[in-house]
Amino acid sequence: MEEVAMKVAQNQVHGRQVSQDEVIHDAVRDILQALLDDALEGHYDDVKWTGNQLEVTDAMGAKVGVVSSTKENFEEEFKADPDQLKAHLADEVDHIVGGR
Repeated sequence: MEEVAMKVAQNQVHGRQVSQDEVIHDAVRDILQALLDDALEGHYDDVKWTGNQLEVTDAMGAKVGVVSSTKENFEEEFKADPDQLKAHLADEVDHIVGGR
């Protein structure tokens, strides 16, 4: 959460008002994207928000996976245990990539 607070402060210095939840929201998507890029050894899939879920599409635009939070939403999951969230996302990546 320290990094989240620092990111909020950095945005405020530049005149942008963002909440902790907005920073977490972006970070969760970025973490999943980075895990996918690593697993695929390059950027072949894209991650985007669809409601409270993260949708993964391949290079052709076909949906190859949907990731849901284990809690009410990803922000709550992050606040509860960021390391566990990353492990959850890594498991989902294994499932998505391994299923092809």
